Amino acid sequence: MPRVKRGPKRARRRKKILKLASGYVLTKSKLHRSAKESVQRALRFSYRDRRVRKRDFRSLWIIRIGAAARQHGLSYSRFISGLKKAGVALDRKILAELAVDDAAAFGKLAETAKQAAA
Repeated sequence: MPRVKRGPKRARRRKKILKLASGYVLTKSKLHRSAKESVQRALRFSYRDRRVRKRDFRSLWIIRIGAAARQHGLSYSRFISGLKKAGVALDRKILAELAVDDAAAFGKLAETAKQAAA
């Protein structure tokens, strides 16, 4: 078999890995093998955590909505159930923003949920 000299292709591939590893500590940003391992690990975490971020935010919204609902004498589940029965179609992100920023509007929603649940 003929000998293969990889030349510029190999250099480009290594340069790409080292560029992704810039900012890493010690050999992880300098040596190709260490950098490659670190970059692969980082990419796995970033892929996984793009999904975890969605879970984290949803649970944060639920906590905020639950705390605000309790101030109006409702549990989270009764609040959400009441809103569904009343036909209010707001998602948890918007409800959480209302709970934090606009307490009066959230209070009206809580009253709506109470009346629909009763």
